[in-house]
Amino acid sequence: MPIEFVGMIGTREESESRPGSGPALNADYTRRFAQAHEDAGFDRILVALGSSSADPNQVAAYAASKTSTLKLLIAHRPGFLFPTVAARTFATLDQFSEGRVAIHIITGGNDAEQRRDGDYLTKDERYARTDEYLDIVKQAWTSNEPFDYEGTYYKLEDFFSAVKPAQDPRIPIYFGGSSAAAYRVGGKHADTYALWGEPLAETAEQIASVYASARAAGRTQMPGISVSFRPILGATEELAWERAHRILDDINTSKASGAWASNRKRAAVLGGAEPQNVGSQRLLAAAAKGELHDRALWTPVSQAVGGGGNSTALVGTPETVAQAMLDYIDLGVTTLLIRGYDPLEDATDYGRELLPLVRAEVARREAENGSAARPSTAANESVAALV
Repeated sequence: MPIEFVGMIGTREESESRPGSGPALNADYTRRFAQAHEDAGFDRILVALGSSSADPNQVAAYAASKTSTLKLLIAHRPGFLFPTVAARTFATLDQFSEGRVAIHIITGGNDAEQRRDGDYLTKDERYARTDEYLDIVKQAWTSNEPFDYEGTYYKLEDFFSAVKPAQDPRIPIYFGGSSAAAYRVGGKHADTYALWGEPLAETAEQIASVYASARAAGRTQMPGISVSFRPILGATEELAWERAHRILDDINTSKASGAWASNRKRAAVLGGAEPQNVGSQRLLAAAAKGELHDRALWTPVSQAVGGGGNSTALVGTPETVAQAMLDYIDLGVTTLLIRGYDPLEDATDYGRELLPLVRAEVARREAENGSAARPSTAANESVAALV
């Protein structure tokens, strides 16, 4: 099946190597950023969220109004909206956007970040709440009759939503997390399970854990797998590596100058705070093993930002980076979430130089071997070879 490419937009120009300036929400930049991804041939854009960022639902609605085919992946933290309200919110946007919505469930791996919005549950409690939340949301999207629900965190009676998603049977659910609790809940609910970019062997281990959790939940069709990277391209290998080291220098300069001080999440890195979430811990563990892994995975940028977010890079010419991505596709990866350290310019470059190479090779392989097998068959064999 075709590989899905997901980009990511923000509401002002900034990255770890390029501190933001000006207002937190620049409508013109947001529009240009979304349109650049559509013009570049991305399938979908992630609209992220944080305790101090613009509302992702509103940003997604604005981006949808300024594009025509580009799909949306809206980051969503369960617990801040009641699930019946969230279900109607996303179904409404799915109708207005003509079936372009997906949601990316982020349960929350940082207690301080959660508490800024008033959430004081423990991590395990948050995942238990997410499980109930998604039970309700999915039923709200698909039920043709009123239903009741009673759990530990939610109780409702005689609920029915007249507005259903445009997509049949419902809106796709992406799910992130690397802990045992995340595997358990995501393995049950995710249509696509999202991982950060680790070395191939570690990625294979995570895929195996996701599949095992999906089977334990009674699923026979395995979820798709998304992996996130920050490609750094150059016309030659030498130029790509020169650019990579410039980006790393810029990140370290920004940290030393205090340019990150206005961002609480990044400011924690300056104090050497140990990340609470397992995904960041895994990125730092990979960085501790060495700077370069497999074909092109480079970890110093991730180490410089304390393992925050999807921060590992794939470095090289477009051909080298494309081949590195294909190595992950061989493991069963179905979605590649990529964004650059020069966000808008990189999105354009990826569309011109990188996406066509990967898609052409995937299409060639499918034509040669027949339709690509779902992750529950061929991909399982690739994963088993590495774990």
